[in-house]
Amino acid sequence: MVRSETGYATVNGLNMYYEIHGAGMPLVLIHGGGSNIRTTFGRVLPALAIDHRVIAVEMQAHGRTEDIDRPLSFAQDADDIAALLSDLKIEKANIFGFSNGASTTLQFAIRHPDRVNKIIVASTFYKRSGAPFWFWDMMANPGFETMPQAFKDAFLEVNPDTNALYRMFERDVARMQSFPDITEDQMKSIKAPALIILGDKDVVSPEHAVEMHRLLINSRLAIFPGGHGDYIGEITTPQDSAVIAGTLSMITNFLKK
Repeated sequence: MVRSETGYATVNGLNMYYEIHGAGMPLVLIHGGGSNIRTTFGRVLPALAIDHRVIAVEMQAHGRTEDIDRPLSFAQDADDIAALLSDLKIEKANIFGFSNGASTTLQFAIRHPDRVNKIIVASTFYKRSGAPFWFWDMMANPGFETMPQAFKDAFLEVNPDTNALYRMFERDVARMQSFPDITEDQMKSIKAPALIILGDKDVVSPEHAVEMHRLLINSRLAIFPGGHGDYIGEITTPQDSAVIAGTLSMITNFLKK
């Protein structure tokens, strides 16, 4: 039986919810925007916990982690993860982030290089030009009705406060509207082994993923058929067990080497 526990840790003034599953080398899972642990990683977490001590988190304003009065940023999220690892007495970990969580993962590798073993960055871009114009047009004035119902339902399942749900939506939109590019020098400073994964019909373009691959000097790149998160069975995507199994096999091999 895989050992599991849940808890809250006070990190930088934030009462952060986390779950720990399994045993082995620590592997931190950082969900995407508007999401929580289950919506992003629900279909792959049990398999990842077979060989790893999985630390799955819910970031500021998301899921069971309530919002506080401070800006929402990927750099702050990275610092919160570092503080959580200190609270759990974990010196170094692998970090796996999806979408917004992958932006946090890049910031973590830049800001806390001594705390990183390996990183997996899934479906993300390091500068605005990595996403198509339609994405930024959508972000310029999105309506709450455009948020996937699966995200709304999953949030309210663990936090029934509808005002908190809407606040999370506003927070995530504002953060993307002011998305800060990471410089090429900052990207080149990341020395940790990196696995870059995305779908060929993702928000981030394959060309941008190749650019990231060239900048991260110790990286591997995998492009799967499908859209944003199909390859891990993110909750809004079809559940293709063969593709998910392939992704898990690749991740497991990357983390073992």
